[in-house]
Amino acid sequence: MSRALLLLITLFPGTVFADELNGGDTAWILTSTALVLFMTLPGLALFYSGLVRAKNVLSVLMQCFAIACLVSIMWMVGVYGLAFGDGGSLNQIIGLGNIMISDIKLESMSGTIPEMVFFMFQMTFAIITPALIVGGFAERMKFSAVLLFSALWLVLVYAPVCHWVWGGGWLSDLGFMDFAGGAVVHINAGIAAIVAAIVLGNRKGFPTTAMAPHNMTLTVAGAAMLWVGWFGFNAGSALAANNSAGMAMAVTHISAAAGSLAWMACEWVKYNKPSVLGIVTGMVAGLGTITPASGFVGPLGGLAIGLISGVVCFFATQYVKRVLKIDDSLDVFPVHGVGGILGTLLTAIFYANSFGGLATDENYSIISQLGVQAVGVVATIVWCGVITFILLKLVESLVGLRVNEDEETEGLDLVLHNERGYDIR
Repeated sequence: MSRALLLLITLFPGTVFADELNGGDTAWILTSTALVLFMTLPGLALFYSGLVRAKNVLSVLMQCFAIACLVSIMWMVGVYGLAFGDGGSLNQIIGLGNIMISDIKLESMSGTIPEMVFFMFQMTFAIITPALIVGGFAERMKFSAVLLFSALWLVLVYAPVCHWVWGGGWLSDLGFMDFAGGAVVHINAGIAAIVAAIVLGNRKGFPTTAMAPHNMTLTVAGAAMLWVGWFGFNAGSALAANNSAGMAMAVTHISAAAGSLAWMACEWVKYNKPSVLGIVTGMVAGLGTITPASGFVGPLGGLAIGLISGVVCFFATQYVKRVLKIDDSLDVFPVHGVGGILGTLLTAIFYANSFGGLATDENYSIISQLGVQAVGVVATIVWCGVITFILLKLVESLVGLRVNEDEETEGLDLVLHNERGYDIR
């Protein structure tokens, strides 16, 4: 049985899935694959590059682009097998085999879509997750360190957690619910980002020196692309063109809109003026928080999760920067990490029929499922936090992590890439 088919059966118990090609399902997942890649290139790249200072705009674009290339090759060489392969006696922890995707043939199927389509769809998730971490160490990490850390992190953090949740591992067997990546993508990226921010230390001048975004136009354009691309991220995770995909798309959009308005309202009350940065960050919070729940909740759940995420992630951002004074440069942890944790836990609540959820088991217990969700959240935090810290220390010993103070002052664009983002003559 393929990993994709096992995932479908886990998500939708009682449904019969045949290994027969469905043209509609295949077309939708092909489209979703393009949409999720669109989230990273150009969506996330533009969103992040507008948030940094002008002297570092190219470094962020370069990091996102290079990570996309690096992860693509690694996914083909062996990481897909680690995430979705049959691990034999180790299957609860990790998959094995499928080196150079040698087990995938032209006729290989995953449910109703070709396995190669599933391979590509999951590759785009593997691409965006380490790219999200870039926001935690932006403007101060060596490019060589970014590449080495991303490669090691993909193998030792992303692949195992992905296998636990979607590849038939122990969290899947436990009944853990993560429709599109609350733990696999957002908690993972958020925890890695704040660990990286702590290990590298704050940017020179933080928090006393203002480090405002240099180009909000780029950021808003990137945010809009993220919103559109997220439909492939969440609705595509149904792995079919069906009712589940339609509901996932609807609740994703509702949560994004609600998160935007909630964050805007918080900012308006606290600072008397709503900012463009605030409303687009609230959108990302709404999208990240609904991700694990998107295939399990109805419109009421989407609205509630979006509103809650906008408020909670707003105050989490204030707390990390102003109280803890941790320089998570682009707020990856308070938005993606906190949002992922929140959404993963709220999935258990809003899955219930009494809250408009899609639960089919009349004996469904919110408390029981909340316990399972909490186990998955804690396991992801601990695994990601510990391994990320070890990898950062290893990379530091091999190539160094951070540019020196003079190089940081000059800007990474010139120091690391010998180019300027804006050369106005």
